[in-house]
Parts: sequence; C-alpha cells; structure tokens
Amino acid sequence: MNGASREALAAARERLDALTDNTSVDAAQLADQLAAVTALLDREVSLRRVLTDPAQGGEAKAELAGRLLAGQVSGTTADLVAGLVRSRWSRSRDLVDSVEELADTADLTAAQQAGALDEVEDELFRFGRIVSSNTELRAALTHRGAGTGPKSELLRSLLGGRANAVTERLVTRLVTAPRGRSLESGLESLSKLAADRRNRMVAVVTSAVPLSDAQKQRLGAALAKLYGRQMHLNLDVDPEVLGGIRVQVGDEIINGSIADRIDDASRRMAG
Repeated sequence: MNGASREALAAARERLDALTDNTSVDAAQLADQLAAVTALLDREVSLRRVLTDPAQGGEAKAELAGRLLAGQVSGTTADLVAGLVRSRWSRSRDLVDSVEELADTADLTAAQQAGALDEVEDELFRFGRIVSSNTELRAALTHRGAGTGPKSELLRSLLGGRANAVTERLVTRLVTAPRGRSLESGLESLSKLAADRRNRMVAVVTSAVPLSDAQKQRLGAALAKLYGRQMHLNLDVDPEVLGGIRVQVGDEIINGSIADRIDDASRRMAG
C-alpha cells in the first residue's frame, strides 16, 4: 500500500488494538464480523468504490456504512468500519485488504488472549509444510472449480479437533476466499501477522536433525540480538542440509553450521 492507504491502515490497526485491549470486546466475534464485511466489499465492487471515493465526505461514507451494517454486526464492528471509510484510500481494493487484515489480526488477538498464539503460529507453519509436500492436497484446496463447502469440509477433517480453533478459522478463510493470493503467500502473511502481535520476527530454521532445547535457545537469543527484535523460530528438519543449518529471516538467508553461525553472531555482537 502507498500513501493515504498506508496511513489509513496504520490508524485502523491502532483502533483495533485499543478495542481489543478492552476485555469486554469479543475478539473472535469481531474477527468473524470483519471477515463478513470483507466478503461484502469484495463482492460489491460499486459499494467499495463509493466508500473510498475521495469526492465524498468522510461522514457521509461512514453513515452509509452504518446503515448497511445496522443489525448485521455489533456496534463495535460498525464503528471500526466507519473509521475505515472516513479515511482516504489510494485504491478501493486497499480498503478490502485492510478489513481482511484486521479480521485476521482480531483472530490472532483472540489466540494471544487465550495464551495460544505460539500454538497458532506453529500450526500455521506446519500446515504450510504439509501442503507444500502434498501436491494432491494442495490441488484440492486451491482448485478454482471446487466449491467452498467441499474445501471447508476437507479442512475440517484435517484440522478439526487437531488444531487450535483460531488456526482452523484462519486457514478456512484463506482457502475458501483467497482473493487472488496463493495459498503459500496467504499462509506467509498470516505468520507475519502473528509475529507482529508480539513485535517478533519469524525465522524459518531448517536443520539436518532436530535441534536441542539448548540449541534453540542459543540460536533464538543470537538472532534476536542480531536483528534487534524478539525472534520466533519455525523449525523444520531436512536431512539434505548435511549437518548444517539454514536460517531465513524475511528475504535474508543464512547458511552454515550451528556452531559457526552462533559463534559468528557472538563476534558480531561483541564487535
């Protein structure tokens, strides 16, 4: 996003954080209702153009949104959406993308409030690995001709009772309403949102054998000091790494043995 849209989304994130800091607000319900608004705006192109038309006054757009959503969502959700449409947007699609991000963030906040955010992060990562290694499953989940019902049922059979409810909701929304995203990019975006909930970065760590608890702690601490932010480790095992380790943080890839990389990190920190 650029310019006005970026500023509008930043303001909306702050409003969402303020809302969900209030324990009386049901973050999971807020997520469901924002997801419904996302579907409405994605479907009704003319509506979202009206709601992002810079020639229309902010209050007029907020009143229109309020009338449309009256009785359909809670007052909290309606107020949040009203704040969004009062803002200026560079593109009408940016409004839809932002409402969708807020829905996902609200669900992740619900997981955080329940002490389950780490669990959800790990489940999203593992689900992505399962999909990438199973071409038939990926095809079934991304086939454009398949209806949302069969996809939801397939996900229910895979995740129901085995994954956190937040994980199941996030993945189901992504699969049934990808909105032009690939499954992989959608899962990556969800992982980044989860990390942002605690101001952490995500490091994808691939090693030839499972790391010990001590190794994980040392690596996590070294990476956190290198990048200046708390680090969440998504762990994967690949025998072809040949005794070494591969760490990816954003677009940066670090290759080398565990000992070499930690020693190098220590020297860089000391210097």
